[in-house]
Amino acid sequence: MFKFTEDCMTGIDIIDGEHKQLFEIINHLADTLDKGMDYARKEEIEDYIQYFIEYGKSHFAHEEAWMERHHDHELQKQRFDHQFFMNKMQSMDLMGLNDEEKFPIIKDLLIYMIKWLYGHILNSDTLIGKVVHLQASPAVHHNEGNGSDEIVYCEFLPKYYTGIEQIDKEHKKLFAIINDVYKMVEEEYNNEKYDDILGLLDRLEEYTQTHFWHEEEIMEKYNFPELDFQRNAHTYFIERLSDRDMGEELENSKEFLENLLDFLYAWLANHIMKHDIKIAKYIL
Repeated sequence: MFKFTEDCMTGIDIIDGEHKQLFEIINHLADTLDKGMDYARKEEIEDYIQYFIEYGKSHFAHEEAWMERHHDHELQKQRFDHQFFMNKMQSMDLMGLNDEEKFPIIKDLLIYMIKWLYGHILNSDTLIGKVVHLQASPAVHHNEGNGSDEIVYCEFLPKYYTGIEQIDKEHKKLFAIINDVYKMVEEEYNNEKYDDILGLLDRLEEYTQTHFWHEEEIMEKYNFPELDFQRNAHTYFIERLSDRDMGEELENSKEFLENLLDFLYAWLANHIMKHDIKIAKYIL
């Protein structure tokens, strides 16, 4: 059962309304698939493929239009993800197959797409309108020791504390590394600094993987019920962090780095407050 909870909300009425409708269809479909081929044939399960195709055309258009109107920096990535979904749904060829041959193919595809849609909503759609340039509102900390001010782009705020000492310590470190990278991009960026920036991103990826492993170990130890979701979310974050092969020669490489870091910060903050907090509530 896929529950449409507050965790799935974007705060945008048209998007949330369509997502809620989608969850109802997904749950009905999941129940149908569990009942097997005979029941599924009666339900004309192939119609679900056409439904998802039509849903994608309509809903994705609404999402992208909203993001375009609001100059959302994640629009290009969302368009790429949406096109992937549409290509996958439209690629199925069932010509010449009987019902017994069709069912396992359809079932595997639909189960895959159900999981994809659920993960996409929680990991990407919930950030629509929430990814902002860190440069726009940095914190300024006054250093009493030397009287100078320090600009902090990615700050670990009290609201991010879970109460689990190890997790909080590692989260704070992740924010610090993102801040170091962003500071270099904003204040020192040039061709000579390119390799240094990639080195910091490598460090961020390595530390993030270690942190996620520790977090999942804690969840497994206490039989945390959302472990599978957390693993999938962590995989999504690592894949996004790894997607930075833009090449030194790109004219917009600085903008690419800014957008990547803006997303990483927004995703991490959102994930901590919506999901990691639940770990603490469960085990403390």
